Amino acid sequence: MVSLNAPAGPYFPQSSPSRAGQRRDAAAAAFGKVCPQQSDPGRSGQNPDAPPSVFGGPFPEASFTLRGDREEARRAAEAIDAVLSREQPRINVELRRHTADLPEHARAPAEHLLLSGGKRLRPLLTLLTGRAFGCRDAGLHTLGAAVEMLHAATLLHDDILDNAPLRRGRSSAHVLFGTVQAVLAGDAMLAKALLLVSSFGDPRLTACVSEAVMHTAEGEIAEFARLRDTSLSHEDYVRIITGKTAWMLRASCELGALRAGAGEEAARAAALFGLESGIAFQIVDDVLDYYPCEETGKPKGGDLREGKCTPPLLLYLASLPAEKADRLRADFEGGRLDEATVEALCGEIYAGGFAEQAREPAGVHLAGAAQALASFPPSPERDLLDNIRHYILTRTA
Repeated sequence: MVSLNAPAGPYFPQSSPSRAGQRRDAAAAAFGKVCPQQSDPGRSGQNPDAPPSVFGGPFPEASFTLRGDREEARRAAEAIDAVLSREQPRINVELRRHTADLPEHARAPAEHLLLSGGKRLRPLLTLLTGRAFGCRDAGLHTLGAAVEMLHAATLLHDDILDNAPLRRGRSSAHVLFGTVQAVLAGDAMLAKALLLVSSFGDPRLTACVSEAVMHTAEGEIAEFARLRDTSLSHEDYVRIITGKTAWMLRASCELGALRAGAGEEAARAAALFGLESGIAFQIVDDVLDYYPCEETGKPKGGDLREGKCTPPLLLYLASLPAEKADRLRADFEGGRLDEATVEALCGEIYAGGFAEQAREPAGVHLAGAAQALASFPPSPERDLLDNIRHYILTRTA
């Protein structure tokens, strides 16, 4: 890691802790010119499809930031761990059962990814949302398994597109089984998930997941179209992550509400809760890419290597003197960052506070999720969904 007192390099200005704060303030001001604060009253539960602004204040009355109660966050994590310990075994049984139905050559790559672990956040959202609206039938576990299979299918394809050798610390499926088999296994999982959802005979459920798949693909395409593009605005960034991540979390929640027979407004509130939570989840995920490995348990700097321009890098670029910023932009856009430079950049961005600064907008979206959640009927499940908001914002892995 590069400390704030490290010798100045090709991009890294000589810094002191006091100057680091000045740089962060300057970066925030410069970044604000790219994405000015703005109010968007149309998003207060009226249109869950619209990608929100990030540094704006669509929910100024709802405060939810990292400066909140850390003890509350700890209690939230414990509550989530408790419900996961109860629900994960049943979810995993469903996943094993439906994975076993896949075609022979798709089964091994699918099992390798699906049964290698994971928190099962998406099926958990389906279960909790459905129960929050009074549903207790076993169909929620089947819908949750379908959502997890959809998510896993996108991961298989993502690892190929990113040429990622590892997934959750293990060799990626395409490394073990080959690209062709991994692609087709992802296609088979996608088809199986849609088949599971359609088996309920409710066209609203099928439309929900089909729309999520379409928007997920759209987000992935948009991200690859903007690789190494340092002119990316924050609005464009949020539009990308709304597609590639948030729509699947939206579907997870909406499926539960629809299965419970919730009314139209309740289903829209569930969809908005999932969408806002999903945007916040990906913002934090992109922040954690700059954290030290010993804190996250994952390699850092993947986005820099892959050419993905996310807020920590944009904030850092805005803090640099013009000449250094132009040099870094040119090297990043040209794919000329070597491993030593990636390591140094991650260290400087983390130590300079730019990663944590980029996390703060997640609180805006989680405040929006809180407004949506407030319309749910009181229940233990609603309380657990509220705990998930705390987990998303404060997680470090």
